Amino acid sequence: MKIYTKTGDKGATALFTGKRVPKHHIRIESYGTIDELNSHLGLLRDQKMDKHSQNTLIAIQEKLFTVGSILATEPKKDKRLKIPRISTSDIEFLELEIDKMNENLPEMTHFILPGGHTTVSYCHIARTVCRRGERMISYLHENEPVPDNVLSYINRLSDYLFILARKLSKDLNAQEVKWIPEKLD
Repeated sequence: MKIYTKTGDKGATALFTGKRVPKHHIRIESYGTIDELNSHLGLLRDQKMDKHSQNTLIAIQEKLFTVGSILATEPKKDKRLKIPRISTSDIEFLELEIDKMNENLPEMTHFILPGGHTTVSYCHIARTVCRRGERMISYLHENEPVPDNVLSYINRLSDYLFILARKLSKDLNAQEVKWIPEKLD
């Protein structure tokens, strides 16, 4: 199978159902951002970290392929196709991971500036791409329904990535720099 089809040379692409839409369509922007997020998670996973976190990131990357498949399918046709779903247990998995990591972290009293270590920075970049994906999916949802669990999963994933960044800061002995706003006179 050739990787190039030439069918997108005029600025259109096919959804999972075969329907052609412009490459700038919000549906394409949505799953393209999730694909970008998945690549950032791969880069993050390639950094030095504990095996559990690496395995969790693999599980999340697999779920993001599911999210991408859902987003690449027209809502009226997704029942006919055998596309996996994002379940409540997928969301609960992220919540449990967040809670486990958060137990061993110092209380947060201020916003934290992203950075402190390259691995932590990669995690924050993934978190912000996740938030952009969430905004795109939310916008898509205003016009074409997106399953609620997809929005919830992506929302929870950004929370997971924030707490993972804090955990990685602790594991790597990186300093968390607090954002303390200047006082106005």
